[in-house]
Amino acid sequence: MLPRSHRLHRSADFAEVVRRGARKGRRTMVVHAHVDSSDVRVGGPRFGLVVSKAVGDSVTRHRVSRRLRHIAAELLGETETDLLVVIRANPAAVRATPEELSADLRTGLSSAAARARRSTT
Repeated sequence: MLPRSHRLHRSADFAEVVRRGARKGRRTMVVHAHVDSSDVRVGGPRFGLVVSKAVGDSVTRHRVSRRLRHIAAELLGETETDLLVVIRANPAAVRATPEELSADLRTGLSSAAARARRSTT
């Protein structure tokens, strides 16, 4: 499970990451990454999920959310500590295997994080 300290909670944080962050689209998701420039926060990266009604009914959306949170928790040690990440699930995420979701998240995150780093320097 993704620890509370590594989750995005405020809608303003989600909006900032989506608006100012770099984006990488994959078949099952779109990954937005933004470098957190504030000195207030300490700790590792923070992740947020967006799973809309287009993905499916509430049971389906919660299943997709749980899978994505589990994969994000596995990536905590591999992700830069100053990143804010929003993962927006696509309808294809419902039929994807956990391995496909993991591969899409890993490649999307690495690409979006690299773009976010280039845009801040």
